[in-house]
Amino acid sequence: MSAAVFSAAGGGLECRFMGEVLRIEPWGADALRVRARPGREFVAGHVDALLPIGPQAGEIEIGESAATITHGRIRGEITLTERYGAEIKREAVIRFCRADTGEELLAETRSHFAGPRTRSFKALASGSWRLEQQFRAYEGESLWGMGQPQHGCMNLKGVSTTLMQQNAHAVIPFVVSSRGYGLLWNNPAVGRAEFARNVTRWTAEATGGLDYWITAGDGPREIVRAYVAATGRSPEVPDWVLGFWQCKLRYRTQEELLGVAREYRRRGLPLSCIVIDFFAWTRQGEWKFDPDDWPDPEAMVAELTEMGVELMVSIWPTVSAASENYREMTEQGLLLTTERGIPAVIPFPDKDPFGPGFFTYYDAFNPDAQAFHWDLARRNYLDRGIRHFWLDACEPEMRPAHPENVRTAMGNGAEMLCAYPLLHEETYRRGLTDAGAADGVLLCRSAWAGSQRHGVILWSGDVWSDWEWFRAQIPAGLHAGLAGMGWWTTDIGGFYDGHGGSEAFRELLVRWFEFGVFSPICRLHGFRVPDDVPPPSPGEPVTYGQDTFNIFTNSGGSNEVWSFGGRVETVLVGLLALRERLRPYLEDVFAQYAETGDPVMAPLFYHFPRQAALNDRADAYMLGPDLLVAPVLEEGATERSVALPEGEAWVHAWTGDGYPGGSIASVAAPWGKPPVFIRAARADALKAIFEDAKT
Repeated sequence: MSAAVFSAAGGGLECRFMGEVLRIEPWGADALRVRARPGREFVAGHVDALLPIGPQAGEIEIGESAATITHGRIRGEITLTERYGAEIKREAVIRFCRADTGEELLAETRSHFAGPRTRSFKALASGSWRLEQQFRAYEGESLWGMGQPQHGCMNLKGVSTTLMQQNAHAVIPFVVSSRGYGLLWNNPAVGRAEFARNVTRWTAEATGGLDYWITAGDGPREIVRAYVAATGRSPEVPDWVLGFWQCKLRYRTQEELLGVAREYRRRGLPLSCIVIDFFAWTRQGEWKFDPDDWPDPEAMVAELTEMGVELMVSIWPTVSAASENYREMTEQGLLLTTERGIPAVIPFPDKDPFGPGFFTYYDAFNPDAQAFHWDLARRNYLDRGIRHFWLDACEPEMRPAHPENVRTAMGNGAEMLCAYPLLHEETYRRGLTDAGAADGVLLCRSAWAGSQRHGVILWSGDVWSDWEWFRAQIPAGLHAGLAGMGWWTTDIGGFYDGHGGSEAFRELLVRWFEFGVFSPICRLHGFRVPDDVPPPSPGEPVTYGQDTFNIFTNSGGSNEVWSFGGRVETVLVGLLALRERLRPYLEDVFAQYAETGDPVMAPLFYHFPRQAALNDRADAYMLGPDLLVAPVLEEGATERSVALPEGEAWVHAWTGDGYPGGSIASVAAPWGKPPVFIRAARADALKAIFEDAKT
């Protein structure tokens, strides 16, 4: 029987049983890749997050009804298992364990003995299936990663999450387990991941086959490093990125934007980057400045450069039927289309004064479309001095979200769309590098597995300006870091419903700004209520004074550090100075991230493993290896109690008071001085960061 079922081929283990071909092969140190599909052969076609590797061979043992492959510290086992009472009596079941200890890491299971099977393929067409992959659930297991969610949970155990890119919900399907493994669902299909108490289930709504990667490691640090090595390391960060970024919705003209930059310089305030948000173009899909509003981009870039300020410009991948490029792109097959109905996937306003239009996207799965799009971006932006791009709406955003009604050059949208941001980012990174502008920076609203290798800053999308959403940003950033995205940021103050004249919003803004200063990237942005709209009374809803689509084409309220009253301005100016003093420390932290993949902003357990009490903590985090940050997360709070990890002594950054590891530190938290603790062993080296602010 074994000769017909199991075989060693190309360094991997293959199993052909019940009409399914299954292959487990080495893919990096202590890691295995698993692929399976009905039929006789694997079919290439989906986007691969894993980097190619040279030949590797596992240690393979084949028996009568079982076979194993061992590679470093991980062993994969395939067993032909009897299923009494099942519709099919036997199936090939996979189990992973530590090769050195025999401890089980993860094993396939069924939710019921009668089915569905552990790997369930439901045919959609001759080469496409709806796939369910089921694993055992383990009591006491903690799980982290999966990109950038907004559910606010640090431990993913018990969480069900969609595998579909959406605004503020970035899908990077890599999960880290407290049991000592990491798993990458290497499949760009739309689906769902469920980490229930009774079963772990991954689903793909449409796919050509199963593909995942699993690694074993002694704790999250080894696991994350292995994942980043397998999917690509980040480049070194340009120094200016670590300074302060000014942004709002939206600067309408060249002179308005330059006026803001000049005012920062007149006030002597640090400013590293200023950002042009959307609608700086003529029409969506033309990818060029509107000359009426931006008459001389070269002169604008030159003046900003003289000030020491970098410029970033928002470019969307959307294409309007009114665009001058629409007909050519349609005829050449360069656009995402629909499977049925009109070829549009999102209604949105444009510069035309006719209200919302209907748009599609260039097809990032088509190399010809990538080249067409980048050629326009190069000629209209890069050749005019702009090398930093805000790649907004790159999920791609769809309303309503029906990916199965989208057709890409590589297949149906349900099979492919999670990888759209990866290929869009790759287009820009390759284009910038080929043009001699490899230091160009990309700010993106979405990402997929491997995006970090393209030098991408992920930001948490259009989140609301309230305390619940603010609290959710901490686990969002921590999960993103564990999924490889060390370059991460959030809209300081939130995006929607912030009124600069509201005292309640001003308090939230200050606390969010404190968090932003101690985030990897510090960027002030938001769709503020227009200045001429009175602030709401307590308990009243926020209003923008008119339909928000109309305001999009004009501008939101003021959003500079001096826009919120004298008291707030004083605090924010002090925080800007603090960020400047923090930059040398951050340079070292970002260099470590580029070298190893260690998150810039990391959960406490990443630096203090084997302390189970830290696994669910989302109220504090480590910024680099030496600073513990505990943001103020409750309205009206002026102090905080912080449970400090064991094994280290700590120093309160603002007072210099010492605290033993494992203790509870209750500290004052006035505006501008969020609770920050320094590892005692590094206190002398880092105390100067906080010296100027102690008084």
